[in-house]
Amino acid sequence: MKTLIMTVSTGWGHTSTAMAIETRLKERGMAAHTIDVYKYINSFVSETLDKSTALYTKVAPDIYRMIYDYLEGGVEVDQKNVFLLVNKLCAYKVAHLVEEYDPDILVCTHFFSAQLANELKRRGKTRARIVGIITDYTIHPYWETLTCVDSVITASELLTYRAVKRGIPARRIQPLGIPVHPKFQQRMEKAEAKQLLGLRPDVPGVLMMGGGLGYGLSEGEVKRLLALRAPFELMVVCGRNRKQRSHMERLKREWGAKNLHVYGFVDNVQQMMDGADMLVSKPGGLTVSEALAKQLPMVVVNPIAGHEERNLEFLLNCGAAVSVTKTFPLDEAVHFLLETPGRLQHMRRAMEKVAKPNALEDICQYLIDLPQQGQVQL
Repeated sequence: MKTLIMTVSTGWGHTSTAMAIETRLKERGMAAHTIDVYKYINSFVSETLDKSTALYTKVAPDIYRMIYDYLEGGVEVDQKNVFLLVNKLCAYKVAHLVEEYDPDILVCTHFFSAQLANELKRRGKTRARIVGIITDYTIHPYWETLTCVDSVITASELLTYRAVKRGIPARRIQPLGIPVHPKFQQRMEKAEAKQLLGLRPDVPGVLMMGGGLGYGLSEGEVKRLLALRAPFELMVVCGRNRKQRSHMERLKREWGAKNLHVYGFVDNVQQMMDGADMLVSKPGGLTVSEALAKQLPMVVVNPIAGHEERNLEFLLNCGAAVSVTKTFPLDEAVHFLLETPGRLQHMRRAMEKVAKPNALEDICQYLIDLPQQGQVQL
């Protein structure tokens, strides 16, 4: 079996999902290859998409939110979907790659790559079965329009009703989850994790993360957390944002904050999650899946308009998170949970019910079994 995984690098989650699937399939003796389709087509297109997404989500979130809400509204596709035309024009170039590799399965971890694959199948340019993977806890706009996609893997069976309402036939929906690294399936006792991390064993741990580049971490917010009277250990992960890490380390020195632990880029997040009692983070699809796998309650800050706001809705509706707002700031949210350990336990139980820590293995097994099944009726 040969699998070609097509991704688009607008955010780390889509690429991370693709690489995790490629690695696991290869470990199981299957041929697999990942390609960023827009970089393959034209690096300018890829960079423009990435920068425009960042611009809208960070500089003009209200505009991005309005566009996202509009796209979810069910207006005729041809009236609004600019990328439908772009992908039709670009399909010919990807067709050469697909025909040369001749995969049995095309896995698409982004809607735009799924749109390209759908166009290739519609034109008869590939025999491959097409599997789309939605990497957020929602159903992104337009997935229902991809009638040549054989299967759509969603984050949870709780989204199946929404997917069917949106027009995706139930027989095509596979609620297998969002794949995370296998290390998030392993569990270390909290006391052991705290000892390895140098944390006090007798107080709660708060893990604060802002992604690989440290977005979403505010020095002012950290100061307000340090001013809380309740004892706790605060781990702040700045990623590759060296300037931010420098500011946090200076804050630690100036305040003499022994309970503040500052990190740059780390590869032991799973261990930090085991040693923490709550996670302060943006609700990216991959981060949410990791937290669910670890049953680590979330305090959600600064969701990106659109898909991350839908992730937040999912978490809140499941009882797995609290949301920071203008009238319920971060220090109050953390104080609330530190003072109500019963609430944290309730959130952990809620997360256990919706978590899919085996998603990677389940998805890969589904892909391995897929060529043996009959063609899905579209």
